[in-house]
Amino acid sequence: MRPAILNPLFVAVSSLDGVGPKIEKLLTRLLTGREDGPPARVGDLMLHLPHSIIDRRHQPGIANAVEGAVVTLKVRVERHQPPPPGRSNVPYRVHVHDETGELALVFFHARAEWLEKMLPEGETRYVSGRIDWFGGRPNMVHPDHMVSETEFADLPLVEPVYPVTGGLSQKIAARSIRAALERLPDLPEWGEPRLLEREGWSSFNDALSRVHHPRDGLDIEPASPARRRLAYDELLAGQLALGLVRQSMKKRGGRARTAKGTLEAAIRAALPFSLTESQEQVLGEIRADLAKPERMLRLLQGDVGAGKTIVALLAMAAVVEDGSQAAIMAPTEILARQHFQAIAGLCDKAGITAELVTGGPKTKARQEIDQRLADGSIQIAVGTHALFQESVAFADLGLAVIDEQHRFGVHQRLAISAKGTATDIVVMTATPIPRTLVMTFFGDMDVSQLTGKPAGRRPVTTTAMAMDRMDELVARIGRAIERGEKLFWICPLVEDSEELPVTSVEERTASLSQTFGDAVGMVHGRMKTAEKDAAMDAFRGGAVKILVATTVVEVGVDVPDATIMVIEHAERFGLAQLHQLRGRVGRSDRPSSCVLLYKAPLGEIARARINIMRETDDGLKIAEEDLRLRGEGEVLGTRQSGAPGFTLASIVDHGDVLAMARDDARLLLETDPQLAGPRGEALRVLLYLFGRDQAVRLIRSG
Repeated sequence: MRPAILNPLFVAVSSLDGVGPKIEKLLTRLLTGREDGPPARVGDLMLHLPHSIIDRRHQPGIANAVEGAVVTLKVRVERHQPPPPGRSNVPYRVHVHDETGELALVFFHARAEWLEKMLPEGETRYVSGRIDWFGGRPNMVHPDHMVSETEFADLPLVEPVYPVTGGLSQKIAARSIRAALERLPDLPEWGEPRLLEREGWSSFNDALSRVHHPRDGLDIEPASPARRRLAYDELLAGQLALGLVRQSMKKRGGRARTAKGTLEAAIRAALPFSLTESQEQVLGEIRADLAKPERMLRLLQGDVGAGKTIVALLAMAAVVEDGSQAAIMAPTEILARQHFQAIAGLCDKAGITAELVTGGPKTKARQEIDQRLADGSIQIAVGTHALFQESVAFADLGLAVIDEQHRFGVHQRLAISAKGTATDIVVMTATPIPRTLVMTFFGDMDVSQLTGKPAGRRPVTTTAMAMDRMDELVARIGRAIERGEKLFWICPLVEDSEELPVTSVEERTASLSQTFGDAVGMVHGRMKTAEKDAAMDAFRGGAVKILVATTVVEVGVDVPDATIMVIEHAERFGLAQLHQLRGRVGRSDRPSSCVLLYKAPLGEIARARINIMRETDDGLKIAEEDLRLRGEGEVLGTRQSGAPGFTLASIVDHGDVLAMARDDARLLLETDPQLAGPRGEALRVLLYLFGRDQAVRLIRSG
């Protein structure tokens, strides 16, 4: 049950004075990113923080107002200049002045009577807003405030400015947030007393009040004591939730697995290479986990090409030898098929029965596969999320390996573990994840890191080239094909778009085919599985030398003799994605290159990304830079996946606060695993406040 003290925060925003159906819809869109589904709640609104302030103490005078600055000016209204009749696209201007200079107040689609009433000629008014300079003259477009001297005396000198959405004014957003704050109950203190004293932090309520009623711009900065306190509360809720998931998984009990290593030896004998030192170390960590009578929950990080799949196969072989089944799940069908192709031959040589399981209609063949999974005759299943549909049953699922973990969340981890009575879990990612994000999203897991790349791999030479040098690039590609090389050509879109001025896969395939004929193939996510497989087979076999594709090849696609990667409109891709795509080449002992094609002029962030790609191939360094440039939601894809991002905390700014929250959560769960003590009761309030109530249910379910 949710603590009763929080009930006022869990009602719809329409319960606030002045919030009718229209404003409720706008506030829901602002706070949740959607207009359908349940309406936003009062608590969501209360946690919506300002991004800047209006400082009415800043009154520089017209001549001294800096472009882009939000200023307050005391002005005299000189004259009104309505647009000419029938010219509604021309703005209405009101010319004002002070002792330092002149300014035009600019209004689009304005009502003349209203403006004449608000700004009477010859009267003095205070106006607040952003200064823009056009044609050497200062303008203020749609001022935030236009008030008389008497009204100005009643305005706060410092006022918060909130992120808003189309149709929602700053004034209505601020008024709604003030109404929400009035509902905030006197919450119990869940913070660790010595930590609060050391950091000089006030209570949650006081910190929230300070950010919503700032004295100056410093109060809303991420480094302010109030913002750090709020970040700690949100991060502590997240760390506690992850700790409780881990605790629950361990409590359910695992199975100590013993394998003599017969199947592992058979697979190793069939390998054309020896494992790296790093692979051996990680395998040792996994073996140690399997030998314990508790569930394994391990994150396996390894850069593109570090050899995660073979480590996973050897772990699965140990579980199969112990008498259970294993499964490997990938986010796309292309990647699932590739995993199957990579392990099928090795499984045959070791006498392991492996099968590919994908979605689609329930054919007779698929029904047979489901039957063999249920009776245990399939020992290793390879597939997409179709593996974990309710209709799929395993005889005894001992190990689940999940590839590209950031596409799946904690909920899926719990759902997968429910497929067996004592399922161990290994999750793999080739997306290098900065340490702070590992702590944030995977704090319930032990972490293994594969370093280095298998012997014989060569570094990839990365260059950047403007789109207007396309002819030069095509000529270079022609020479490379004559030398017997193959290349990927990545485009951001499947087909042409009127909204985005970029070349699509279909258009680029057509233009390259004019030069290279049938040597050009195409693959993208909208193609049928059979078409994609045929295109990939033609590329692997050499009939196709240039494969034009979307980022469907980003993860896992393995064509070792492809040596060139062209990424068109590289400025539109994130760093982690560029790094993943580049990792599709350099997978043999032949020299490889990556060409980042960009449309000039480059923005500041796009230029920074391209420079980083040219300077390093260190995945972790690239991931740290990606985090700094884009924020955690974009790096892990949580914006799109619906995994929880953060409202009050910023992983970029609050990494040290995260470490404090993690240590605090660990100690708490060691000393009070049921959150039953006085502080534990307060922490249950915290978990519900930040929507981590599933964690409380885990405690109750034992």
